[in-house]
Amino acid sequence: MAIRKKSSKNPPVLSHEFIVQNHADIVSCVAMVFLLGLMFEITAKAAVIFVTLQYNVTIPATEEQSTETISLYHYGIKDLATVFFYMLVAIIIHAIIQEYVLDKINRRMHFSKTKHSKFNESGQLSAFYLFSCVWGTNILVSENYVSDPTSLWKDYPHTLIPFQMKFFYISQLAYWFHAFPELYFQKTKKEDIPRQLVYIGLYLFHIAGAYFLNLTRLGLVLLVLHYFVEFLFHISRLFYFSDEKYQKGFSLWAGLFVFGRLLTLILSVLTVGFGLARAENQDLDLTTGNFNILGIRIIVLSSICGAQAFMMWKFINFQLRRWREHSSSQPQSLKKKSVTIKGRPSKKERENGVNGTVTSNGADSPRSRKEKSS
Repeated sequence: MAIRKKSSKNPPVLSHEFIVQNHADIVSCVAMVFLLGLMFEITAKAAVIFVTLQYNVTIPATEEQSTETISLYHYGIKDLATVFFYMLVAIIIHAIIQEYVLDKINRRMHFSKTKHSKFNESGQLSAFYLFSCVWGTNILVSENYVSDPTSLWKDYPHTLIPFQMKFFYISQLAYWFHAFPELYFQKTKKEDIPRQLVYIGLYLFHIAGAYFLNLTRLGLVLLVLHYFVEFLFHISRLFYFSDEKYQKGFSLWAGLFVFGRLLTLILSVLTVGFGLARAENQDLDLTTGNFNILGIRIIVLSSICGAQAFMMWKFINFQLRRWREHSSSQPQSLKKKSVTIKGRPSKKERENGVNGTVTSNGADSPRSRKEKSS
């Protein structure tokens, strides 16, 4: 879908401004090349690698299960091509949300430059988190992972996964990879780039780790839990930008954030530290996808615990900053209130003059004239 941003200037072709203003159109053309490649027999084999999921395995129906044949998937090097194509799709969707939703709201609200960038960030991430939460919850319910927690580690390695599970992970990797070029397209400030790179790298490291270590079930549960908490934060920040008195969403998010970190640690230790540690097969086997050895289990738990500690540290700093801003604003409001109380004249003063000073009308009142004449 072609997207055009209105601009009074026409920058030179292939210049910096031209690419930034028309990046959605350029990416749409590149994506259309892959889709058109499906229509021709010569290029169809190559285009299929980018557009459709690879490495499917068909399992025939058995006597115990009278259902039809089931198609499951595993991962491979061709998944990088699929991730690249859906990264282009993510860039297009990002531009659609930005131009047709967020830019219209920004023009109405007249935000400052700082609030403008934060509003765009929260708007994009809240839409992504909501979509991922609904999608991930649907997979958890349909695959009965919620009703049976032991399925998180039972029958490991989980090398064969259903279509929805693989497409979910491909989409997650594609979205977070698309965040790198968006730093250029959205003209992100230099001082904000390190912060963006840190959390983008953390997402990619943990999602790719769960995907390649065949811990997709545990990764899906932790992602849905984390995305739900993050969605509450960004949707609360959107309401805060429209009304700065709105603080209830942040209070709810703060409680759920701590609970989410504890639940993440409990599920991780229960799955990796107890479930996989008691499994019979604990030999490293790359052909079967078995990574259940002590060293890898320690690395997995260390990375999860380290990420939770890092987020708690950021959370505590955020709460301290809010507390300082709130405490610094209170003396100013009390000072203003005291000034207005001191500056308010009494009834007697209002009769005699303004702020206790006698006016000319008060000095020449009929009563004073009478006293002078006597």
